[in-house]
Amino acid sequence: MKLGLSLGYWGARPPQGVDELVRDAVACGYESIWTSEAYGSDALTPLTWHGARTPGVRLGTAVVQMSARTPTATAMAALTLDHLSGGRFVLGIGASGPQVVEGWYGQPYPRPLARTREYVAILRQALAREDVEFDGAHYQIPFRGGAGLGKPLHATVHPLRRDLPILLAAEGPKNVALAAEIADGWIPLFYAPDDDTLYRERLAAGFAARPASDTRDPGAFEVACPVQVVIDDDVEAAADRLRPMIALYVGGMGAKGANFHHEAIARLGFEAECAAIQDAFLAGRRHEAIAAVSTAMVDKIALVGPRERVRDRLGAWHGSLVTTMLVSGAPTALRALADLV
Repeated sequence: MKLGLSLGYWGARPPQGVDELVRDAVACGYESIWTSEAYGSDALTPLTWHGARTPGVRLGTAVVQMSARTPTATAMAALTLDHLSGGRFVLGIGASGPQVVEGWYGQPYPRPLARTREYVAILRQALAREDVEFDGAHYQIPFRGGAGLGKPLHATVHPLRRDLPILLAAEGPKNVALAAEIADGWIPLFYAPDDDTLYRERLAAGFAARPASDTRDPGAFEVACPVQVVIDDDVEAAADRLRPMIALYVGGMGAKGANFHHEAIARLGFEAECAAIQDAFLAGRRHEAIAAVSTAMVDKIALVGPRERVRDRLGAWHGSLVTTMLVSGAPTALRALADLV
């Protein structure tokens, strides 16, 4: 299992000390840097910034949002960054949720799996420098109507790698299977190594759905999993650091009945807790929502507590299907995990 540094996305302003954090992580043996986006900072600009200062490490997006860019615009960014980095780029994409897609990007959300399938198909054409032609339910290239002058085009830039890796962020069972079918890797969120068998079954279904002409090796499939790490002699104090984030995702990152983070953690055996968190959060009782995040819930998806406890719990992660752990944490936690791994 490799280690990657997860920088996430910015809060209200650019975070301080990130350059030092990146240098420290690379010195400890972290082999990749990953960024993401919501509806503030984008994923590609910070990744390029840090990549230019950190030669040798892989650069990944976890994730860029599909609705933020057309498939060909995403392909252009990927081609460019792959050249600038000397073939170190990994493209992670995700559909996001209806509140962001419709509320921020002003695009329709329904049928995200079908849109993802079309998006990846167009990406593959563009990244291979083929003439891009696609007539789907969600994307039409060249565009139907308009001036009527559109014609199939291929990228002016020759790709450094025609098979640039595409990873798909997914939480729901069907979307996880789709990642195995059409992508080169999977980026889970709120993954629990204790439920590894269930995830393997979903991925196996996706691999089985690949056409016979698909020669990609399932054994090369990457699972890049974000994991929060807090080292503290007091387990409860360590869990307290993560309760607000979990409460936000379970309670507020999506509407009631359309929050995929809520559903993902509920499936881990926390249905009642997730319902209580969401009800309190949506009612404006955020302190109550945070308090409803149990330590067992934190423990299921994160690594918290004294160094020895984290070491013991790493066994489940080593035995899981995760190939790269994308670590978020303080510099001391990053160093401790590098030593343990």
